[in-house]
Amino acid sequence: MESGPAIFTGVVFALFGGGLLVWTATRVHRREPVAHGVSPVASATVATVLAVIALALGAWCFTRL
Repeated sequence: MESGPAIFTGVVFALFGGGLLVWTATRVHRREPVAHGVSPVASATVATVLAVIALALGAWCFTRL
């Protein structure tokens, strides 16, 4: 019964992290700003780090099954 919340949380983190990573890569590839009013390098770096952290949390949740 405890595996249900772990699966749901892992999927949410994995989808968010993957989506953020794809979105950031697309914006950087098109040379569009990732965040308005912020340095392009800083915003792309922060978004990429947060995406990787979310993917790692999703993977960690799946290891708890």
